Amino acid sequence: MRSNREFIGEALGTYVLVLFGCGSVAVSVLFDAHQGLMQVAMAWGIGVMLAIYLTRHLSCAHLNPAVSLAMVVSGRMSARRLPVYFGAQLAGAILAGLTLYAMFAPSIAAYENAHGIVRGTSASIKTAMMFGEFYSNPGSKAVVSLPLAIGVEAFGTFLLVLMVFALTEGCNVGRPNDALAPVFIGLTVTSIICLIAPLTQAGLNPARDLGPRLVAWLTGWGDAAFPDRVGGFLHVYVFAPLIGGVSASLFFVRVLEPAMKHPANRCECQPDQPGSTKQDTL
Repeated sequence: MRSNREFIGEALGTYVLVLFGCGSVAVSVLFDAHQGLMQVAMAWGIGVMLAIYLTRHLSCAHLNPAVSLAMVVSGRMSARRLPVYFGAQLAGAILAGLTLYAMFAPSIAAYENAHGIVRGTSASIKTAMMFGEFYSNPGSKAVVSLPLAIGVEAFGTFLLVLMVFALTEGCNVGRPNDALAPVFIGLTVTSIICLIAPLTQAGLNPARDLGPRLVAWLTGWGDAAFPDRVGGFLHVYVFAPLIGGVSASLFFVRVLEPAMKHPANRCECQPDQPGSTKQDTL
């Protein structure tokens, strides 16, 4: 059944993405395994790339509610499929968060004891950041207000979704071979993380943030996992990426795609060649 296959694909792909990505943050915090932002960003990018290669024959390999919603807005996917995609993505992210906690729980406890951190207090954000994101980034000197954090996450997701469209639409003759698209999507994620992670940790994906954050909340971090009483984290890491994804979709469909298909460029775009029709796959 199509919905079952898509659920498996989106859940498995999101699981792999979050496991490798959040895992890179965890080993950086606990063991100083990665030195510098670039190494963590590369781990995230590689995780995205591998997750797409693993699952794009099962589902459309969106692995991100912002991408799925953008595909619906652009007409690449039916809205009826959104509940399956959203549910699978959140389930995969939660499962990845539980896996990481099971792997690192003793090490997290040892780290907390060594640094005098009481889980659930504001100081425990240092370890909660292994699961969900925080603004300002606890490891950064940046000063970030709620409006700025919302704008940064929306902008970062706008760039990501715009590149997803550009890398998979046939009318863009500058795109790489379809087999290489996941590599360049992974590199896009790496580049965006390097740009905005010092400000907001670079969520870019509502499921990636909410799933592991719920795991942290359930495993003792409590209020430290959701410290913003005005709901700012919901605005920054759930609503802002969705807005950014929809904005990128509309920009591509209404501005870039017509420009690429303009009659003056028709000999270059070749709209009748395979892969030039509207797609929702990566």
